[in-house]
Amino acid sequence: MNVRRFTARTSREALVLVRQALGEDAVVLSTKPCTDGVEVLAMAPEGMRQIESMAAQRPAAPAAASATLVARFSPVEEDVANLSMSTLSFQDYVRERMLKRRQVAMSADAASAKALQRAPAPAERASVLEQRMAERPLPAAAVAAPTLLRDPPTLRAAMPSSSEIHVPGLADEAVVAGRAAMPSVLPMPPIQLAPIPRPAAAAHARLDQDEMLSELRQVRGLIEERFGALAFMEKLGRQPKQALLTQKLLDSGFSPALIRKIGDSLPAEVGDEMQWAAGVLERNLLTAEAEAPLEDLGGVYALVGATGVGKTTTTAKIAAAFATKYGASNLGLITLDAYRIGAHEQLRAYGRILGVPVHTAHDRASLDDLLDLLSAKKMVLIDTAGMAQRDARTRELLDMLSHRSIQKLLVINAASQGETIEDVMISYRAPVCAGIVLSKLDEAVKLGPALDALIRNKLKLVGVANGQRVPEDWHRLSANSLVQRALRSGGSSAYKLDASDVSLIFTAPIAHAHLAHAAPSTHAAARAVAHA
Repeated sequence: MNVRRFTARTSREALVLVRQALGEDAVVLSTKPCTDGVEVLAMAPEGMRQIESMAAQRPAAPAAASATLVARFSPVEEDVANLSMSTLSFQDYVRERMLKRRQVAMSADAASAKALQRAPAPAERASVLEQRMAERPLPAAAVAAPTLLRDPPTLRAAMPSSSEIHVPGLADEAVVAGRAAMPSVLPMPPIQLAPIPRPAAAAHARLDQDEMLSELRQVRGLIEERFGALAFMEKLGRQPKQALLTQKLLDSGFSPALIRKIGDSLPAEVGDEMQWAAGVLERNLLTAEAEAPLEDLGGVYALVGATGVGKTTTTAKIAAAFATKYGASNLGLITLDAYRIGAHEQLRAYGRILGVPVHTAHDRASLDDLLDLLSAKKMVLIDTAGMAQRDARTRELLDMLSHRSIQKLLVINAASQGETIEDVMISYRAPVCAGIVLSKLDEAVKLGPALDALIRNKLKLVGVANGQRVPEDWHRLSANSLVQRALRSGGSSAYKLDASDVSLIFTAPIAHAHLAHAAPSTHAAARAVAHA
């Protein structure tokens, strides 16, 4: 009978040493903590049998000896009883118990989570834990386990460290297993908090709603436009006269927006659709034919416009027409073209021919002084520097010409594209100008784009220039002559449209961004054509 001592860092490692040295049936006499960890006293199973046989063979000892022997071996019996459950079976028991408790807790929590409106207080949480543990008694097999495992709150409160508690047998191993299992044995129910409204979130939601409404409006407008275009094309298919009129106006350079309005108002009983359309265009084209010419009206006029449209030549033509009637002494000439080298020399050459001095103004102050100097003149003409419609200096030029006595005449190249003419009118504020001058009619293949812009913007045409001769190429044409010339314009066969091209143009979507930035008078004028 040999009792052996085993020392290890934990009880589990000490028991492994016992099994390796004495076998699976080794008898553990005691366990206690030591400086190296845990100390275990054990002996081989043969030693226990020897003790039992010796106790049976020896006669009854004195009472004191018997009491000493009983006292000596009673801890062994208690350890054997406490260790009746092996380490592996105890681990299986703990794992099975954890799974059962988790399933029960999850089913109970799923039913009660809907009724929870606030998180339970810590005191209420502890009472719930105690009540659940009291309602769930341990199985009979767990009675042999250490008492600390059946009271997790007490274990957490009374166990600051593993070195302060001594449990015989496998107590250390059970405590470690209990600590690892406690957070999972009794899971807390999920806490569902009501969402807290935040101003930023509300603002973001409103922004998303506004964007959605804007997109829906755009989709609605696109659908209406597409259905309108399809209906228009179907109408063209049912009305051959309207189809021919549409194709002819497109070949002349008029815009689809104006053509659609004219086509919608075409009467079914009309005999000659082209003659009817020419009458509509004439009535909507504003000209100064019935008014007195500029040279008879007099006043201060500044000719503005883009580069190369013929402002200086037009100024010379108006000056020559005035000087012929009223004399050069009643005429004043001012040039603001100080940007280009020698630009003012062209007007000075015309002034020398007419016998009129040409003055140069470099800023607003000098312009005001010259206007005061020439205030006795019947007509004063101001030639300005040509600037692109998108040049930043265009605004400065218009601000310089904001004198109350100055009337602006916008000179437009009749040979330009329709979109370019529209852009120039917007940049140079055509609605506030005294009138429009169409230049370079002799260079324009199609006059339709220029007349279209004048009609849709309701602008008055005060004169046209169709050449470089001064003053022979300055005219005041009637609306009838201009429209007839626009409808007679031919052009290259490569730009002629057939029926399929017309369908492609009128069924194509129109850019809403362009419509949003277009001048309001453009849409109003186009709508007014139908009622003309």
